[in-house]
Amino acid sequence: MKGMLIKIFSLVYLTTITIAISAQKAPIFEMRGVWVATVVNIDWPTQKGMSVEAQKADFIRLLDMHQRNGMNAVFVQIRPAADAFYPSQYEPWSEYLNGKQGLPPTPYYDPLEFMIEETHKRGMEFHAWLNPYRAVFNIHNSSISPSHITKIHPEWFVTYGNTRYFNPGLPEVRAFVTRVVKDIVTRYKVDGIHMDDYFYPYRIAGKEFPDEHAYREYGNGLSKDEWRRSNCDSIIHNLYQTIKAVNPYVKFGISPFGVWRNKSQDPEGSNTKAGQTNYDDLYADILLWLKKGWIDYVAPQLYWEQGHKLADFDTLLAWWNAHTYGRHLYIGQAIYRAGTNAAWRNTNELPNEIKAIRSYSTTQGSIFFSSKNFENNPNGWSDSLRYNYYALPAIVPPMPWIDNTQPQPPVFAKSNSNIFTIHYSGKLPIKAIAIFALPEGVEENIHYATLIKLLNTDKEVVYQRSSSLIPNNNRLFAAVVSAHNVLSNWIELK
Repeated sequence: MKGMLIKIFSLVYLTTITIAISAQKAPIFEMRGVWVATVVNIDWPTQKGMSVEAQKADFIRLLDMHQRNGMNAVFVQIRPAADAFYPSQYEPWSEYLNGKQGLPPTPYYDPLEFMIEETHKRGMEFHAWLNPYRAVFNIHNSSISPSHITKIHPEWFVTYGNTRYFNPGLPEVRAFVTRVVKDIVTRYKVDGIHMDDYFYPYRIAGKEFPDEHAYREYGNGLSKDEWRRSNCDSIIHNLYQTIKAVNPYVKFGISPFGVWRNKSQDPEGSNTKAGQTNYDDLYADILLWLKKGWIDYVAPQLYWEQGHKLADFDTLLAWWNAHTYGRHLYIGQAIYRAGTNAAWRNTNELPNEIKAIRSYSTTQGSIFFSSKNFENNPNGWSDSLRYNYYALPAIVPPMPWIDNTQPQPPVFAKSNSNIFTIHYSGKLPIKAIAIFALPEGVEENIHYATLIKLLNTDKEVVYQRSSSLIPNNNRLFAAVVSAHNVLSNWIELK
């Protein structure tokens, strides 16, 4: 593009599509993610104790489905309850993998390594999703290994309802969770570390979270609410520093409950009437973490429909867009609610949400909960993504605060009028080669270009121009998608 630099961070890959580009000008940069929950086998594996071959086949089928639907990232729950979907020196194998906690796969394999490799083969990002403080999902029927941390350090835990939790007020607990995350980032090629909304648990009516003893020891003159928030602040700050010290390119993000505070509680809050909030009940001050730059992205769970009386989707979307503080905003969308009531039987609900999300320059995309809900094409929404909203590929959006190093541009050779060999020989590693179309006579500007294909490669590809993809009077450009956050100058494919 004759000197123009476009900063990005990652890549995607899609198979050939046969729609005309003019059908939709899709965003070139957009997060298109899906949560894959493993707790109680919500999404994967589909049941406990599946054979290794079935586990692998199940995950490959899942990835292929999401790739067809245009997704470019998966957020996979690898630590649902102080257990692991990978070999860990700190925590036992998850019961949701093989049916009994502590039981390794037979024949042996590393599920996390396998999942990352298969995800990256498809040019998608893999974010490792961890539940920070849940230790035993259900004290009455969960499988607990003798090597589980609740057996080794029972003094670190409290029981609230039917669940056992790490006590966030204990410094040794925060240190332990930090070691677990450091181990993952050190040993695995994850693109991100992701945590959901369970910091302090949602309130149970009439029951107080039993942390009085820790508060008396460590409260240091703060009110209990202030102390609890400071405990959450501490773990987030510690995790961010640890992740970046090991690998500064690993992203760190949080998926909070959709309401920070109601306006009735705080003038800065949203015009909502949520019964519980992040700040007041989960003790997660998301805005502080964004302001301080302790997280790279936030993905609030906006699981209410447009027009909801207590928590309207559009109201919350506008509020979060006004409170990003320069970090990325991905919207958690509730495909799981399809068909649950009149609002979610409306086939336009999810498409209209996507349109609203795309209307904000400060929102960089969506993450959908959860994977299994795409399988039956609810309300036709899988088709809507595949053939309309996500029909054209998109690159995971840039994070220039992480890095903005520029790779060299690609070079190409033409073997005939439609076949090009595109080669990259620069020293910096790359993840893909992108093919763009631009109308003749239009200035070389990213805003007028259409991304038509991403080729998952780090060296050389052969690209065949397909007339079904290219409208009349369009010219093609190739560009490098770099692991170091930069899209190089365009090279025209003449």
